[in-house]
Amino acid sequence: MIKVSETAKKKVIELMTEDGFDATTAFVRVGVKSGGCSGLSYDLKFDVEQHEEDKVFEDNGVKIIVDKKSFLYLIGTTLEYSGGLNGSGFVFNNPNASRTCGCGESFSL
Repeated sequence: MIKVSETAKKKVIELMTEDGFDATTAFVRVGVKSGGCSGLSYDLKFDVEQHEEDKVFEDNGVKIIVDKKSFLYLIGTTLEYSGGLNGSGFVFNNPNASRTCGCGESFSL
């Protein structure tokens, strides 16, 4: 399962609305792809289509879709949003990551 913090929930709803998505029916698609300075990087986008191999979760009022391959890397992850002095953006707190880069956008196992 993937959890969503309260600050991430508010930002997701705000961004979905700005992009023309209905936050009550659209999903946040979270994935993992090759790349980044640590080997793997996170991918996050809004989607309205669910595929047969997708895992679907809902936490804190946010619907999340993860493809089967990415799910193995993301089990137990919490999606958070940081608006601090070092920049703002979504942050993945992933207990499976053994090493992350300074920007927090890539990781390795």
